[in-house]
Amino acid sequence: MKTIVCTKYGPPEVLQIKETAKPAPKDNEILIKVFATTVTAADFRVRSFTVPPAFWLPARIMFGLGKPRKPFSVLGTELAGEVEAAGKDVRRFKPGDPVFGTTDSHFGAYAEYVCMPEDGLVETKPANLSYEAAAAIPFGGRASLHFLRKGNVRQGQKILIYGASGCLGTYAVQLAKVFGAEVTGVCSGANLDLVQSLGADRVIDYTKEDFSKSGEIYDVVFDTVGKSSFSACMRSLGKEGTYMNTVVVPLSGHWCRMKWASITTRRKMIGGETGKQMEYLTFLKELVEAGKIKPVIDRCYPFEQIVEAHRYVDKGHKKGSVVVTLAPKN
Repeated sequence: MKTIVCTKYGPPEVLQIKETAKPAPKDNEILIKVFATTVTAADFRVRSFTVPPAFWLPARIMFGLGKPRKPFSVLGTELAGEVEAAGKDVRRFKPGDPVFGTTDSHFGAYAEYVCMPEDGLVETKPANLSYEAAAAIPFGGRASLHFLRKGNVRQGQKILIYGASGCLGTYAVQLAKVFGAEVTGVCSGANLDLVQSLGADRVIDYTKEDFSKSGEIYDVVFDTVGKSSFSACMRSLGKEGTYMNTVVVPLSGHWCRMKWASITTRRKMIGGETGKQMEYLTFLKELVEAGKIKPVIDRCYPFEQIVEAHRYVDKGHKKGSVVVTLAPKN
């Protein structure tokens, strides 16, 4: 089968298509023929080895010293496809079932076939979505849902979402509206219409306006891209408000400031990893099928153009998700 292998750390050109053996499912696994995958921030970070300086050595030990080692040599976390075979102990799925899900930290979705455990993060595909659209749900949808639930975002609250046009931000805007919050999105001027179309009550162009100088106070400030000023966010956050940052890492300066704020104020600080609950995928599927949320896809690239897909994501201006297709199936 065709597989995209990350041969060393570096620019998109380190990705190469190679023939590898087709996997066989274990007794508790399903074999998925992959029709679509994506380029996520996780793929970018491992491929380019973009990590905080303090984590350079631990990350090298984890991912591989000279080059990515298995399972990180085959990137890709999101996928959608069709069950081709099932192990003898599998009960939830059968051959022919359309599915979507995430391999999460195991990666490996940049391949024509992937094996996943029956009780892994995999669910039947929303009936009203293409495989391309379904593949764009697990990473951004799951992360945004995790943080919004952890922050107890609810009816009547005012939330500011920084990075509202990105992979997480587009879901955060929609989910916050589902939960009944009043949403202000922050993005570039080119994406104002998109964020407004997703349900945001107000959209701010960060290239023209500093949201923290308007005097507006929010119950929740959610930085989905880790690029806002912590001081600016604190100026706009209520005295008992909640601040959330999806990319803060332990022991970093930002992390230390969050910890100090949680000790010295009545504000709640939320960072860290995304939850891995299977229920998240099921809940997102139900919302999609009910027409309450939808994936946002910036561009689609064929499997053979994975380098071009990564080049585009490296620019840092994508809207929603960038999808990579392995087969022309809708």
